[in-house]
Order: sequence, then structure tokens, then C-alpha cells
Amino acid sequence: MIIVTTEGVPGKKVVEFKGFVRGSMIQSKHIGKDVMAGLKNIVGGEIKDYTEMMDQARQKAIGRMVEHAEQSGANAIVACRMETSFVMGNASEIIAYGTAVRVE
Repeated sequence: MIIVTTEGVPGKKVVEFKGFVRGSMIQSKHIGKDVMAGLKNIVGGEIKDYTEMMDQARQKAIGRMVEHAEQSGANAIVACRMETSFVMGNASEIIAYGTAVRVE
């Protein structure tokens, strides 16, 4: 599956638009990681556990978007975007979305 943020795939011709596709993941915080993050917040720096957790959530959302596109017969996703939104106190939604197309 080709995934691009542009309106088309360089060097390829879009032959069919399949439609909007999306994949999402709601990720909650882990209480143990919150304690460590609180300590890290005091001294500053990257909170690696959260970086890894959010990266895994993004990959899961992208994977679900790809599955959605494959179900429609697409071989590429154009205009791909990602967003994060607050769902509740300790959870965020990561959503990946774009337009599924067939290219040749």
C-alpha cells in the first residue's frame, strides 16, 4: 500500500477513486507510566514510555486505515492525515485518514 500526504502519487496515475478511508485507536495512559512521567516532568526531557506508546497507537491507526483501503480494492492512499484528540481524562484518540485510490 502506497501512502502519501500529497494529492497524487508521484510517477503514478490515479485511475479510480475508492473513497474516504480511516483508522483510529484510542490509547489510555498507564498509571505506572504516569508516575514515571511525573518524575521526568520535574527534571525535564523526553518521556520515552509515552513516545513509544503513542508511536504504537499511530501505527495501529495507520494499519486500520490500510485495512479499510484494502477492503475497497485500493492500492494507495492519498492526502493522508493524522490527528489526535482528547477523549476523556486519561485517553486520546489517534485517527489516520485519507482517500483510497487505485494507481497504475
